[in-house]
Amino acid sequence: MSNQQDVARLPFPGVVISAIGRARRLIQQLAQPWLVQLVLRLALAVPFWKSGILKWHGFLQLNDTAIDLFTQEFQLHLPGGPYPFPHPAVFAFLSGCGEVTFPVLLVLGLGTRFAATGLILMTCIIELTVPDGWPIHLTWVAMALGIAAWGPGAVSIDYLLGDKSPRS
Repeated sequence: MSNQQDVARLPFPGVVISAIGRARRLIQQLAQPWLVQLVLRLALAVPFWKSGILKWHGFLQLNDTAIDLFTQEFQLHLPGGPYPFPHPAVFAFLSGCGEVTFPVLLVLGLGTRFAATGLILMTCIIELTVPDGWPIHLTWVAMALGIAAWGPGAVSIDYLLGDKSPRS
């Protein structure tokens, strides 16, 4: 008897349970650790890269908008605040550097745990600046923590250099 004939004879709940079982097996086949780790790295890199690339006018030259944001728009929401950023040009420069460098490192899988940690710290500053954005910020931190905890995966330069096991 073929598998389809067996499924056809099952009552309705049996058909659903069988379909769920097949879907679970397919997901287990597709969701290999190396692929999950690669997708996590890419998904976390995209929003930071898109934000960072907008801050630059040329090599190590911030555009005026980036500095204006940290001077006039962005404020730190701390108790008793909000407060303006101290040294806004420095914060704009560091933010622009981090938002371009860390995503490149993530995509390459080079210094991956360092880049993930850097993005966690940046996200903490972003959360203090845009406290209503916590749902997406929490997602970024969760992805970065996963990358830091389980490593870059097999499709990475770090793996080729010897980072082959997750932290215990």
